[in-house]
Amino acid sequence: MKFFDLHCDTLYEIHKKNQEFFENKCHVSLKRADKIENYIGCFAFWMPDKYRGRSAVEFFDSLYEKFKEEKKKNDNLLKIIEDSQSIKNISNNKVGVLLGIEGCSVLNGDLNKIKFFYDLGIRIITLTWNGANEIGDGNAVENPKGITEFGIKAVKEMEKNKIIVDISHASKELFYDVAELSKRPFIATHSNAYSVCKHKRNLTDEQFKIIKEKKGLVGVTFCKDFLNSGKDAKVSDIMKHIEHFLSLGGEKTLGIGSDFDGTDIPDEIKGIQSIEVLYEYLLRHNYNEELVNRIFYGNSYEFFKNML
Repeated sequence: MKFFDLHCDTLYEIHKKNQEFFENKCHVSLKRADKIENYIGCFAFWMPDKYRGRSAVEFFDSLYEKFKEEKKKNDNLLKIIEDSQSIKNISNNKVGVLLGIEGCSVLNGDLNKIKFFYDLGIRIITLTWNGANEIGDGNAVENPKGITEFGIKAVKEMEKNKIIVDISHASKELFYDVAELSKRPFIATHSNAYSVCKHKRNLTDEQFKIIKEKKGLVGVTFCKDFLNSGKDAKVSDIMKHIEHFLSLGGEKTLGIGSDFDGTDIPDEIKGIQSIEVLYEYLLRHNYNEELVNRIFYGNSYEFFKNML
């Protein structure tokens, strides 16, 4: 089985808990990922909303230092994906790592930081977390506004540098402004279907169709609150969101964005070691293997191969 995960927060968790990437008590470890034939993970440097200005920059620096330490210790197991060639060269004895930032507070209002982060290996930037920052408003902001003047310049600079724009966590107002502004496909790394679970972090049918028409990606996520409002969410609830997006023509748009180590997930999935539970569940419910492989790996692989 191959697995391409569009979002996890493991780098934040191992930093917070002072654990190691190879073996830990988190959802994802390199040791437990070894059973997957090909595994590519989008590992986010999460910027909590409490960090703004200089404190956001300093917090990112601490996360990145931890990542450098772990990369050095596990260099024989990791392949950092920076361009289309490196993603094509992933072998089944390496974990592919795509680096992202979750929350543009890390820019500290400085457009030059975008090229700086690209040079560090960052290839995905989630515009907001739940609150507001220099780009615009997240989904938890009351009476949200659209994209700021700085945000317009920042999105253009991200696209210029081939950094993928991620609108998970964005307010609707910010989403629609990005949709109108963007020249390249953008993605929602970890968002579910609002029609299935009416949580404001989820995507409406119209939003999903816009991403699809722009040839972007949507990662179905395991967060219990986004599956069924947290009411004993199960793998069957994940399938409901997949089915809904497929009903909107999402065969080539859907991926998985687990949000491992960033949220509470269904009990059947203990972590990376049991991701096959969902894969086999879909097969047992008459999903053909080609489609399941597209959702689990192929769609995301093709997207990044073409976009980086």
